[in-house]
Amino acid sequence: MVIAFFVILFAIFPLTDTDIWWHLACAREWVTTWTPVRMPIVNVHEYFQLVVGFVYGLGGAPLLVAIKAVLWGIVFWLFLRRSGSASLAKWVLCLVFLFLFRYQFEMRPVLFSLLFLGVYWNAIPWLAKEWYESRFGVKRVAYAALILVVQWLWCKCQGLYVLGPIFATLVLCACLLESKKQGRLCAKFVVPQVAFVLLLWTMPFLHREGLALFLYPFGLLDRLLGLTQSAAIFASEIAENRSPVTLLMAGENWIVSVIMIVLSLVGMVLAGLNCRSVKSLWMLAMAILALVAERNFVLFLPVLLGMLPISSKQPKVATSSLIPHISLPTVYCLLPTLFILGLWVRSLFAYDSMVAYQRVPVQASEWMAEHSHSGKLFNDDRAGGYLALMNPADSIYIDGRFILKTADFFERYLNYAEDPALFMHDADSLGIDRALFPLRYYARWDKLMLALDRDSRWHLAYRDEYFAVFDKY
Repeated sequence: MVIAFFVILFAIFPLTDTDIWWHLACAREWVTTWTPVRMPIVNVHEYFQLVVGFVYGLGGAPLLVAIKAVLWGIVFWLFLRRSGSASLAKWVLCLVFLFLFRYQFEMRPVLFSLLFLGVYWNAIPWLAKEWYESRFGVKRVAYAALILVVQWLWCKCQGLYVLGPIFATLVLCACLLESKKQGRLCAKFVVPQVAFVLLLWTMPFLHREGLALFLYPFGLLDRLLGLTQSAAIFASEIAENRSPVTLLMAGENWIVSVIMIVLSLVGMVLAGLNCRSVKSLWMLAMAILALVAERNFVLFLPVLLGMLPISSKQPKVATSSLIPHISLPTVYCLLPTLFILGLWVRSLFAYDSMVAYQRVPVQASEWMAEHSHSGKLFNDDRAGGYLALMNPADSIYIDGRFILKTADFFERYLNYAEDPALFMHDADSLGIDRALFPLRYYARWDKLMLALDRDSRWHLAYRDEYFAVFDKY
């Protein structure tokens, strides 16, 4: 519970992830860009969007941040609740890691995936044990039915819903191997286990999208790893899809990247030391995913902290008379804890809003709503969701749902930053007469903005500290 409490504290920061805004826009009405999209369209985040839309409608960004913090606390409680009594050393170590990676505790669909996976982490091994011991009471059947309902809901929260059936399959395989070794393999044990796992896998087909929803996670994996030629550009050009190793070699966030790599390797070693455990195998898989892409580290961190094998026994070392009844190890652990808390309190004073207006065009969207234009809008992808929410009458060019775009479209969009002439040509042919660009975060448009400023057909119509809007005469 102590770790969960600190997670809640550390998760209190503005909505820095820009994708939350198009989730909120889709909760009101399905957002379509004026540019082409790939078919079929599967809104795999529908239920997540309905929840965050409801919360945002009740209390805006502050309430959304509060709910986010509580849910992240529950996630870590679920993964750490059976890890045994923690020593002060483990407590402080967890605290340091949580503080370092606190900005990954965002309001994203992955939060719901981790919440559901935490439930599976505790419930499915327990159910398997009950079935193994031939206990089929009403309580066990009710728990199994509840998990099936959770899986059905998870299918429309995020594409990572596939992690649920995968985890259940691993538990099933481990139980079958163990029962075979002990000579207790029988139909009474196998049938309910297999039926339960198969039902988990079939949950996508109980939604209207059916097969398309079932296949959705495989498309995500393709774009994460770049397995096919059409997906390679998404794996290489989207920052969060890149490996911490790639980011380290590029000199981006090198301190965080080094820590991610080290912790992933530690997780792999710990998993190798107890490779017969399903949870250890799961930690190994999450560690590999964390090395594949930076965005996956948040899947690995709760598992790692829950399985750190640090003893709860403390050596008894006497202190000076100035600190009676407190051992030196306790003092050494409390000092970094107080230091981290001090840094956290200091960071709170930097937040003047729960909306990260440095990353989304808060003032620019207000100006754009008051100054209409007749043509089409070009926008940076990070700003698309916020514009769709705040200015729905003006259809956007692109948003964060890259899976709805083809590789050719995405490549051409990225080329605009390096080839202003290409943008000028497409703006004329597509009827684009307004373009919005970030000036600080994710600012890759300097070359194009300079070209627009020098072109007699375009002019700088609006500028604030973080965004600029160019209009065509």
